Amino acid sequence: MATFTVRGKNIEITPSLREYVEKRVGKVTKYFEKVGEISVLLTVHKGRHIVEVTVPVQGGVLLRGEEATMDMYTSIDLVVEKLERQIRKQKTKLERRFRQGGFKAEALAAEPLSDQRDESDEYAVVKTKRFHVKPMDVQEAIMQMNLLNHNFFVFRDAETEEVNVVYRRTDGNYGLIEPNE
Repeated sequence: MATFTVRGKNIEITPSLREYVEKRVGKVTKYFEKVGEISVLLTVHKGRHIVEVTVPVQGGVLLRGEEATMDMYTSIDLVVEKLERQIRKQKTKLERRFRQGGFKAEALAAEPLSDQRDESDEYAVVKTKRFHVKPMDVQEAIMQMNLLNHNFFVFRDAETEEVNVVYRRTDGNYGLIEPNE
């Protein structure tokens, strides 16, 4: 049985809510032999019930899903569906990654694959761009991103000389991705 960390933000985690989360989110464990500690964050913000789930799987694979509706139980159901869709969509790549076992493809065979697209082995790269990565600070990179009206911007940090990425988060704030050696 998988272990869960269920946290609440602006909501009390009742025993029945915790049980529902563990029952529903626990369904994704049937696809893998070893699953790490499943992290679930339940948030209520401006009447929206947001569920964020992170499932670490052996081999460094990380499943993540987020859903928001006006009802917490509906959000939980939708995030589980989203995670299962991700697993079905990536079935071939997961099988290849876990050749020695660990991924239970037979668990997918019993379920309909209605939303499955082309099961080709490669992702289609439809466009390639090349550009000079200028040294700048984070604030300038965010300004450049906003001027270009993009959701992310690649730049070279003026202090560390490392290539970093700034991005716009769904909550309207900004994130920074730095390389980790």
